[in-house]
Amino acid sequence: MKAVVMAGGEGTRLRPMTSSMPKPLLPVANRPIMEHVLRLLKRHGLNETVVTVQFLASLVKNYFGDGEELGMELTYANEEKPLGTAGSVKNAEEALKDDAFLVISGDALTDFDLTDLIRFHKEKGALVTVCLTRVPNPLEFGITIVDEEGKVERFLEKPTWGQVFSDTVNTGIYVMEPEVFDYVEADVSVDWSGDVFPQLMKEGKPIYGYVAEGYWEDVGTHESYVKAQADVLEGKVDVELDGFEISPGVWVAEGAEVHPDAVLRGPLYIGDYAKVEAGAEIREHSVVGSNVVVKSGAFLHKAVVHDNVYIGQHSNLRGCVIGKNTDIMRAARIEDGAVIGDECLVGEESIIQGNVRVYPFKTIEAGAFVNTSVIWESRGQAHLFGARGVSGIINVEITPELAVRLAGAYATTLKKGSTVTTARDHSRGARALKRAVISALQASAIDVRDLENVPLPVARQQTARGSAGGIMIRTTPGVPDSVDIMFFDERGADLSQGGQRKLDRVYARQEYRRAFPGEIGDLHFPASVFDSYTGSLLRNLDTTGIADSGLKVVVDASNGSAGLVLPSLLGRLGVDSLTINPGLDEARPTETADSRRAGLVRLGEIVASARADFGVRFDPVGERLSLVDERGKIIEDDRALLVMLDLVAAERRSGRVALPVTTTRVAEQVAAYHGTQVEWTTTSPDDLTRVGREDATIFGGDGRGGFIVPEFSSVFDGAAAFVRLIGLVARTQLTLSQIDARIPRAHVLRRDLATPWAVKGLVMRRVVEAAGERSVDTTDGVRVVEADGRWVMVLPDPAEAVTHLWAEGPDDDSAQALLDEWSAIVDSAGH
Repeated sequence: MKAVVMAGGEGTRLRPMTSSMPKPLLPVANRPIMEHVLRLLKRHGLNETVVTVQFLASLVKNYFGDGEELGMELTYANEEKPLGTAGSVKNAEEALKDDAFLVISGDALTDFDLTDLIRFHKEKGALVTVCLTRVPNPLEFGITIVDEEGKVERFLEKPTWGQVFSDTVNTGIYVMEPEVFDYVEADVSVDWSGDVFPQLMKEGKPIYGYVAEGYWEDVGTHESYVKAQADVLEGKVDVELDGFEISPGVWVAEGAEVHPDAVLRGPLYIGDYAKVEAGAEIREHSVVGSNVVVKSGAFLHKAVVHDNVYIGQHSNLRGCVIGKNTDIMRAARIEDGAVIGDECLVGEESIIQGNVRVYPFKTIEAGAFVNTSVIWESRGQAHLFGARGVSGIINVEITPELAVRLAGAYATTLKKGSTVTTARDHSRGARALKRAVISALQASAIDVRDLENVPLPVARQQTARGSAGGIMIRTTPGVPDSVDIMFFDERGADLSQGGQRKLDRVYARQEYRRAFPGEIGDLHFPASVFDSYTGSLLRNLDTTGIADSGLKVVVDASNGSAGLVLPSLLGRLGVDSLTINPGLDEARPTETADSRRAGLVRLGEIVASARADFGVRFDPVGERLSLVDERGKIIEDDRALLVMLDLVAAERRSGRVALPVTTTRVAEQVAAYHGTQVEWTTTSPDDLTRVGREDATIFGGDGRGGFIVPEFSSVFDGAAAFVRLIGLVARTQLTLSQIDARIPRAHVLRRDLATPWAVKGLVMRRVVEAAGERSVDTTDGVRVVEADGRWVMVLPDPAEAVTHLWAEGPDDDSAQALLDEWSAIVDSAGH
């Protein structure tokens, strides 16, 4: 006997789950509903099956093919227009006209004994046997009454409670003889229970009802979809689950990685190649799809998560459905009954209320509170550029495909035949992505000079030697699973705001230029990059006095690319040095705040025991520098800026220093004492770089270990700052602790407040209004100066739903009071 599986329904009540996927393909326990149906047919010997398809038909055909993988023979009958339950079977008449056949829905979950149903049909000599089942609430279904013989007496489609006369309902499973086709008109919409069965009963044809025992759930609503998952996990329905039951009710499929410190409370299902980190908690009735990543601290309860979803740290998902390829970022909350469509982005700390529907391809901004469905518009600014180029979690936000499109867009902003310099840090992720970037550049008629793994300042310096621009890929500082794709201009500086906007536009329009075959770019690997960098460095910086000073320094390369430059640099400086952690460690391409701190403490111990004059520690890409004085005491980054400023200004006695407006005003006193001036810049590194390029500038720094040495370059450069520092210390003959001691203490405090995008403008307006008569500086954000010289600065973050605040006073208590006062103003405007 053949079977017909009805798989043409749109499943409109299940949107947005069915916006981009036909209902029969919706996964239940990580397998399409229709696959459960086909496996049931196969169990009962119904191997030859015709599938009727209409809505998104190609997706069904692509998934199941000819049925070979299931050990079945599948053919398809395609409807051009909806033909109703009977019309669509009539559409497959050619394949069914020789023998009795079974009709079953491709989107109802059941384990009925079909063999017994067919036996009953044959015994009764029926023309049609309707499979019935008993349900507690028959309102949604067609009610059927049968006599003692099992003959159908009455049908009633979707009754009201006043019309309810039975709890046996039609399941849409039938066994039929081919003569039934005589009662179905071709190419028009015809239903079995509404049109065909009443006609057969009028003519006295044998229609029987078989009341089946077992499980049946018509998956037509969000509630029934979630219930079906729970019922499968509870064992209430007899279906096969892939994988292994590692403890009662806890199913884990092949290749899934579940950390022993993850909390699993079954019944639940974890799909193949999913990854569940330590500290994640997955509770009962949750289904985690294939290739899903559940980060530490995430909590899932009764959550149904489709394939390839990323669930960020400390996010909270309850009773919701998450569509495939969606990213749920850190600390997002999704409440009971919410449905997120395919390929959405739910930003950090956003809250999606219960029963909200978010349609496919939407972005929910960080910190948003969503209590109505998001159907047409996206909530959020999809800014490509953040503070460090284009940043995101590798293989979640930053994929090889995105790298290719970005590089293609960047190439399109340059002339054909231009040269672009590429570089990376020592992580595997950066290596893989850089290959994608190089391919895209060459395919867009760009020649590539690939430096491979070099410190960031070397990449910038090499870019400035005749390239139209550069791309550096590095691990995001402090975030090991994220990367930054950094774009440089022809001077090796970060792309300007205008350049970023241009790249943004080309990327958004997806108008990429492609080369003709004869124009594909070259790829070369320049030789002796490090020698030319150190040679240039030593030619441009004042190294007098170093060789004769007898200085002894400890240099910590922190297992990063700075270690690649140090051998040739230290050798040529002629200074007594001890290098620690010189080897590259692929597994640790960046360092957390804690590991950095621990590294500085260790450096301090070595400096003190070796009786060195000071110690320096590079960040892993050689861009920033941290200092330890001769006693082994860590000089905090904001103090290190003042120490360097004091040394430079004391030697130069004139000129300008570039500092961001968030720097302590003590810097003004230090600069003025030595006859130099401060030029305040915005917090953006490219603004510091701009001032660093001006002739009168003698120094720049950001207070976070980034130093500009203008006689060599206008960008942050750890090695240049190191050479400059050795020269200055050698010539002043003061220790770092002596210099630190003569600089007044600063009291600057900082705080970040979550602010939804929609109210950022309002917050800044309120701040200006609250400033009243006080002096206001709008170099960057709003800086309000009190009459007594205390100041507070409020700055909206360009890439995240956050507002930053800084406050400075004569002591910590007054700075704290000022910070609290203005935090309250920002908070009240933001809520």
